[in-house]
Amino acid sequence: MVVVVILGVLAALVVPRIMDRPEEARMIRAQQDIRAIASAINLYRLDNFTLPNTEQGLEALMTQPDNLPTGARWKQGGYLDTLPEDPWGNPYIYLQPGVHGQFDLYSTGADGAPGGEGAAADIGNWAG
Repeated sequence: MVVVVILGVLAALVVPRIMDRPEEARMIRAQQDIRAIASAINLYRLDNFTLPNTEQGLEALMTQPDNLPTGARWKQGGYLDTLPEDPWGNPYIYLQPGVHGQFDLYSTGADGAPGGEGAAADIGNWAG
């Protein structure tokens, strides 16, 4: 009975905070997805001596590309089981070479369009 009361009190404290900020929660999830996908891209680079290009896109993390360099060791089964959509239901965008670094990986945010502010801002693997 005490456990039920404690869980009820915790739920009463946590749920309103989450429910009041759903866009913030989506933005955090997008940042976490981007970090996970970027880690898979870096593992791909270690095994294959190159990054997937823009044309190959993030599909190269799940299906072996045809034109890997000699000596490449593409991981059987791929680097991701599935490719997540961003929290707003849009695909993550991958560019290589990137504008902000060796590759850019980003969500266009709540509005699904480049740029924007607040929840509509792009969320990417670059700082700032």
